[in-house]
Amino acid sequence: MIPELDELLAFLRCRTPDAWVASALDPDNLSLLLVDHAQCEKKAASSAMNMMYRYVDRHDLLKKMSKLAREELVHFDQVISLMRARDIEYTHLTASRYAAGLNQHVRNHEPDKLVDRLIVGAFVEARSCERFACIAPHLDAELSKFYTSLLKSEARHFKDYLHLARVYADKPIEDRIAHFAEVEQDLIESEDTEFRFHSGPIAAA
Repeated sequence: MIPELDELLAFLRCRTPDAWVASALDPDNLSLLLVDHAQCEKKAASSAMNMMYRYVDRHDLLKKMSKLAREELVHFDQVISLMRARDIEYTHLTASRYAAGLNQHVRNHEPDKLVDRLIVGAFVEARSCERFACIAPHLDAELSKFYTSLLKSEARHFKDYLHLARVYADKPIEDRIAHFAEVEQDLIESEDTEFRFHSGPIAAA
C-alpha cells in the first residue's frame, strides 16, 4: 500500500467493520458502491470549493482546496466512466448519515468553525482512504487497480486538511480531534439501514 497509511490508521479510532466490507464486496451492492462513491467525490469537490468561497483571505487554504477540488472532480469523472463501461446508471441516492453526523458537531463561531470543518474533512478523507485499502485487494482487477490508485491522493488530502486545521487554530486542537474521533467511531460502528460508502454495518433484516 502506501507509507502514509500507518499515520492515517493511527488517526482513526477504529477500522471498518468486517460486516461493512462484506456488504461492499456483495455483487448486488456494486452499483450502489460506485454510484455513492461518485456522489462522495462530487461532494468532496463541492465542500472544498465552498471553503474557497467562504475563506477568501486564507491563501494556504485557497491553494490546497483548489488542488483538492480538481483532483476530486477527476476522481468523479473516473468513477462515472467506470460505471458507464459497466452499464451502471448514475442515479440519485439519499446521503448516508456520516457527513451530517460529523457536521452537526461543528461550532458556529470563527475561527473555531473553520477549524472544525477542516478536522471533519480530515476524518472524511482518512476514512475514505481506509475503506479503499480495505476493499481494493478483493475487487476485480480493474476496480482493484483504480481504488489502489486513489490511496495516495486521499492520504494527502487527509494531511492537508489536518495541517490547515492546525495552522488556523488559535490553540491546540487535540481535544477537538478526540471529540470528532469519538463521533466518527460511533458512526462507523453503529448499524445502518442502507448500504453506502460511509455507512456503518447494515442491520440484519
